[in-house]
Amino acid sequence: MPWCIFPADKGQHMIRISDFTFQYDSGRTPALQNINMTIADGDFVGIIGNSGAGKSTLTYAMNGVIPGFYRGDYYGSVEVNGMDTVETRPEIIASHVGSVFQDIDAQMVASVVEDEILFGLENFGIPHDEIEGRVTEALAACGIEDLRMRHIDTLSGGQRQKVAVASIVALRPRMIVLDEPTGELDPQSSEQIFALLSDINRVYGTTIVIVEQKIALLCAYARKLAVLDHGHLAFFGPVREVLANGRAMESLGIHVPRIVSLHQALSERGWYQGTAPVNMDEAERMAREAMQ
Repeated sequence: MPWCIFPADKGQHMIRISDFTFQYDSGRTPALQNINMTIADGDFVGIIGNSGAGKSTLTYAMNGVIPGFYRGDYYGSVEVNGMDTVETRPEIIASHVGSVFQDIDAQMVASVVEDEILFGLENFGIPHDEIEGRVTEALAACGIEDLRMRHIDTLSGGQRQKVAVASIVALRPRMIVLDEPTGELDPQSSEQIFALLSDINRVYGTTIVIVEQKIALLCAYARKLAVLDHGHLAFFGPVREVLANGRAMESLGIHVPRIVSLHQALSERGWYQGTAPVNMDEAERMAREAMQ
């Protein structure tokens, strides 16, 4: 059985955003301005930026919440798996793009883990004979089989996040968009969520787009990084290439990982000529080479 309901065509971009500008009806200035970016099928993209930079608005454009539910001045185009979000019903977009929002508790609709996963499947009209297999598969994919009959209010923050992801995984979307899923989690739980998303991306080829404030953790897993600044896309590309602009990012008020700052300092002094490290193992190798 295929993982996703609607697989992307070979070589097709999962997301294509062209000259996109959006201003909420209640806003005085555009939340996003002239955004151009493409996200390939199967990619893992992180989105960072200061408060008010437009991160959540960008995810709303990707999952059809804009223009499906938020109204405003809309210019340019956003395509999801070849579908224009203006011309496509929100429920169709939701079949391709699963969303995990910032407030997990507000997203939960059931009191028991199994019922939470069942809700989405039944709501999307998944055939009854497929439901049991999908629930079991999603629980296994997220490593929470033992939580199946647990009451959600007895779970830890990390466990609730995994349940939220499992409820989306059960729908087999082509893409999952997450808005700061580790915001309320401790370092260990945050690492577990990223490891889970990495496994889903690697094993099933699911496109992952994630807004995250823990930049060092994000850079260790993501393959591409988008940096937003006051509604503008300041940088977008492979993580190492974006991190090479550490000084410019700091000028925007973005606190880059310490290993990136160290790389900048060593490079400026001519002590190291390699690319920016994205994890501690690479940082250790960089420091050893610089000391030789």
